[in-house]
Amino acid sequence: MDRFSPLHVLVLLAAAFAAGTINSVAGGGTLLTFPALLALGLDPKVANATSTVALWPALVGGLYGYRKEMAGTRELLWRLGAASLVGGGLGAWLLIRTPSQTFARLVPFLILFATVLFMLQEPINRWVRVGELKTGEAQRKRWWAGAIFFQFCSAIYGGYFGAGNGILMLAAMGLLGLTDIHRANGLKNFLGLALNLVAIVAFAFSGLVDWRIALMMATAAIAGGYFGATAARRVGRTTVRRAVVLIGFVIGVAMLWRTFFG
Repeated sequence: MDRFSPLHVLVLLAAAFAAGTINSVAGGGTLLTFPALLALGLDPKVANATSTVALWPALVGGLYGYRKEMAGTRELLWRLGAASLVGGGLGAWLLIRTPSQTFARLVPFLILFATVLFMLQEPINRWVRVGELKTGEAQRKRWWAGAIFFQFCSAIYGGYFGAGNGILMLAAMGLLGLTDIHRANGLKNFLGLALNLVAIVAFAFSGLVDWRIALMMATAAIAGGYFGATAARRVGRTTVRRAVVLIGFVIGVAMLWRTFFG
């Protein structure tokens, strides 16, 4: 932290606090923490890994909040959890193997992709609510295979970048016809914990995490999720979502312009 001024520290804390608040209401906090770390001069891969570590503890609180809805989901946890561990590890390995310059050129597209996913969260939530669980044995096997493969691909993306990955995980559970959105969100938090845990271990051994920054931001993110949810709800979920979408598009387009035309 010695290379940052007090203003830089304040920016990081504010971004993490806002990310924790947004994640508790709508999700999409990575769209704030990752660009904030980039703006302060961190290598894109280090910024991505550090942001992942900083926001990971907040998933524990989210999972605890949905503990009652998680009853009777052991089969889902085992099957989709295994796919998440393997996919998250593969995604982290791909990030580690990607040259920093290449990843930097991919960042604007990843941010824009995550922003579009964030925009689609509400339609996906409605789809999860209206899904019908397939009862035929052949249908169940096909839908299980489809959901596991979808979650595996989602976990690869999550381990590689992660912003907007929760929406993809909701889609995987929609394939299984999970109609309870609260249970779906609890499962999403569990799967996010699993895939990001593997990614964090891989990032740590590869030296991609700035631990001082990550721990400082993690404290602010947890505080934002705990203390900021009430204020965010007063503003309104729709307003929060629109602000995140606007920020995502502005940052994505600006970085796209700087990367290819700057």
